[in-house]
Amino acid sequence: MKTHLKILVFVIMMPFPVDGQAQFDSVPEIGLSRIATVISGNSYITFPADIGNIEPLWFEADIVPNFMIRESKNSRLMGMITPQIIIRMYREESQPVRTPSYMPQISIFYRFKQDRFKRINTVFFKYGHHSNGQDGGFYMPDSSTINLKTGNFATNYLSFGIINNKFNTKFNAFLFFNSTIEVHPPGWSNPELEGKYSMVRWYFGSSAFKIPLGKSKNNGKKAKISIKTEFMWMFGNINDWSQLNSNRLNFNFTFYYHPRFLEDIGFFMNFYTGMDYYNIYFNHKITVLRFGIMTDILKF
Repeated sequence: MKTHLKILVFVIMMPFPVDGQAQFDSVPEIGLSRIATVISGNSYITFPADIGNIEPLWFEADIVPNFMIRESKNSRLMGMITPQIIIRMYREESQPVRTPSYMPQISIFYRFKQDRFKRINTVFFKYGHHSNGQDGGFYMPDSSTINLKTGNFATNYLSFGIINNKFNTKFNAFLFFNSTIEVHPPGWSNPELEGKYSMVRWYFGSSAFKIPLGKSKNNGKKAKISIKTEFMWMFGNINDWSQLNSNRLNFNFTFYYHPRFLEDIGFFMNFYTGMDYYNIYFNHKITVLRFGIMTDILKF
């Protein structure tokens, strides 16, 4: 726990510039589509070298295409449709891909005007769905064991959040902070999830995107390095845990590096500990370190 908090403090407490208004004059205004992309995340594929207690995998792939609905690139109101899918291929006979996570989302973003220090606040509302495309019984026959192979998993949720972003001239980096409340209303999920799956969740995340130095350092450049951290706390009745049980905390940290010899992808390292986010596997707690390649579609 202490290690997780130290990482978060390191990212959040990066020194901010205090030299006055002039240093902000050359910083470009960030469009709403770029802000939304930071929150939705990037597509990735992991290498078959996971370190931790997750089942042996050939790869995990997160496919996150975003379809923007807006009048123009300068719009401050925008809709977004994201048909996200997460796939795991297991290192077993026939290399099965079991119960992919189908996670379609519809989001609405509104960006407020940039202030004199180039800070922007954005609010968003999201409707999301998470299922595994199976129709079997939730439990194994004559057992209280969850049916991981064919058991039906489905939940729907609403979330509301706020995003703050600013530019740090000292580190030549864009910084993002976001806070989100996610609610799974009664009757919107499998009844078997009651008492086992958190129906109210709070997310807090921070991201830093370091831009390459140079005369045209902010002219359509991609981030050379990015760091993302996210904490998620699960509220409600979960396996009779106390309200301060550490199992309610999920932590996610990603370090991304974009080498010069690659155009649209880079390498990442990710550390995750907490509830397994892969649909009906939610009852597993995993701690895993993995490596892989990730898309780099964000430009500043």
